[in-house]
Amino acid sequence: MSDIIHLLPDSVANQIAAGEVIQRPASVIKELVENAIDADARSIHVLVTDAGKTSIQVIDDGKGMSETDARLSFERHATSKIRQAADLFALRTMGFRGEALASIAAVAQVELKTRPEDEELGTKIVIAGSQVESQEVVSCPRGSNFSINNLFFNIPARRKFLKANSTELSNILAEFERIALVHPEVALSLYSNDSELFNLQPSNLRQRILAIFGKKLNQQLLMVEVNTTMVQVSGFVAKPETARKKGAHQYFFVNGRYMRHPYFHKAVMDAYEQLIPSGDQISYFLYFEVDPANIDVNIHPTKTEIKFENEQAIWQIISASVKESLGKFNAVPSIDFDTEDMPDIPSFEQETLPPPPTVHYNSDFNPFKPTSSNPRSGSASSGFGGGGFSHAKVDWEDLYGGLEKASKLNRPEPEATEDPIMEPLFEAAFEPVVEREVSPSTTFYAGESVVEKSGQHLQFKGRFILTSVKSGLMLIDQHRAHIRVLFDRYMAQIRQKQGVSQGVLFPEILQLPASEATVLEGVMDELVAVGFDLSNLGGGSYAINGIPSGVEGLNPVELVHNMLHTAMEKGNDVKDEIQQILALTLARAAAIVYGQVLSNEEMNRLVDDLFACSAPNYTPDGKVVLTTIKEDEIEKLFR
Repeated sequence: MSDIIHLLPDSVANQIAAGEVIQRPASVIKELVENAIDADARSIHVLVTDAGKTSIQVIDDGKGMSETDARLSFERHATSKIRQAADLFALRTMGFRGEALASIAAVAQVELKTRPEDEELGTKIVIAGSQVESQEVVSCPRGSNFSINNLFFNIPARRKFLKANSTELSNILAEFERIALVHPEVALSLYSNDSELFNLQPSNLRQRILAIFGKKLNQQLLMVEVNTTMVQVSGFVAKPETARKKGAHQYFFVNGRYMRHPYFHKAVMDAYEQLIPSGDQISYFLYFEVDPANIDVNIHPTKTEIKFENEQAIWQIISASVKESLGKFNAVPSIDFDTEDMPDIPSFEQETLPPPPTVHYNSDFNPFKPTSSNPRSGSASSGFGGGGFSHAKVDWEDLYGGLEKASKLNRPEPEATEDPIMEPLFEAAFEPVVEREVSPSTTFYAGESVVEKSGQHLQFKGRFILTSVKSGLMLIDQHRAHIRVLFDRYMAQIRQKQGVSQGVLFPEILQLPASEATVLEGVMDELVAVGFDLSNLGGGSYAINGIPSGVEGLNPVELVHNMLHTAMEKGNDVKDEIQQILALTLARAAAIVYGQVLSNEEMNRLVDDLFACSAPNYTPDGKVVLTTIKEDEIEKLFR
């Protein structure tokens, strides 16, 4: 039998490793910027073209590398961070496995220029697909300059599955923000297609957070600080009133390394129990300092998951520290007596008694004596003794004379709108349901049930609409039904670009971080098609000049935020899917709520519009809109 097991060539092994380490352009930037920080760089510049698909350039002023180190750095498992296995449990650096540069060189065209401080000339190396093409001596500044071109040029299948430029740039911004948050002492800049997205100067942690996410966050942050023998926790958490459904900024860092940890996330949310609505999220920026011997950072290829030795104890520390910060925020304010304008507080003197209050009364008043203005006795206004009280006669009805007639004359007539579903659904909220006769010949088909349009509906608990059908009793969820109707309408408007925009009296200002602004630019056409009117003010600020007709009364800033975060969570690049996300989010926001009382006319209109939809039985996200209780099932209840 011939041998079938053989060793893989280094180039193939590097490509396999690249599949774990280098997943997208953001992974390249993460590895290169972390290496620059490990090299004690104080200034790092990142330049990307076409969201990193065409080129990525990372320039730093760190230690640089000698000619030998520069050549050896592209070999697999070549590292300056560890010497033996025990070093894995004493790590203080970002990278350590020595796979990053080898993986990048295996799937891209790489050019490196580097020079250490104690040498006059540097080294230039060109590598493509793990093959060294040239190496020469050049003149260059101190530090390293990496140029990564044509990522995945030799793996077309990997390049094919890269997302749209907006999505890839959003991932780059997310990685950049994580590194910037943990190293506020380092100057960082990011350019995309020669456009500056970030220019962060060295600062403290709070200033760095505000520089990335906006100054509006300054009034929302509460400091967290606790030191124990097991762990040191510092950073900031947001006030309870800033909680929201989506888009919260949530970051954990351990020994300067970003991590995801659902268990510790629950510890933070536990501290906000009964302070925020269920399902809402809160922003936090928490930094842990732990003995490296008590954690293992080598359990995930991208090093975003870390294993702790004492997770339960740290859970208690996190929850207690956050609760302490919230307790300080909710503490009763104290009076500051050290101010110059201290109020004069009179001292109490026991020798001087306060004067008694003076009492004024009419000694001639007799409640049982009739007065001339009210000679009657024994009337409804008389006292117990039969004598009337003295009251001046006031004709209050004369004060309101003519008002009723004037109100009827000035009352405007209701205007009909072109779009009946967008009319106020709640004008007749407290009017009784009036049954009216309509020809029963018109029917609608919903699955196997036939809805008779009789104009007679009953609303139950402000949530369900009950209507009679041939097979029994149909129950319709009014909120989901309206979502179904509005979704179809918004999708038609987006595809036909016929959305009706309602101008606002005072434009709302929408402030977005760079990562969200990039997503907004990618879905701007869909937002305009549905009826939004946005203008770019620069610096991540947008003015909302108009909103879709029918969503008046909603917060337009929160509405746009929710649509952006939903699009970011889904991560879809297919245009039709993005359109569906925007239409569904808008429909949910504009749909009638549970508990809203509807008139019979409004219920008729909603039911008619529901069964005019192509799929009335389910909402766009698959939830049941209506159900039918068979007639025989109802009869069984009375046997």
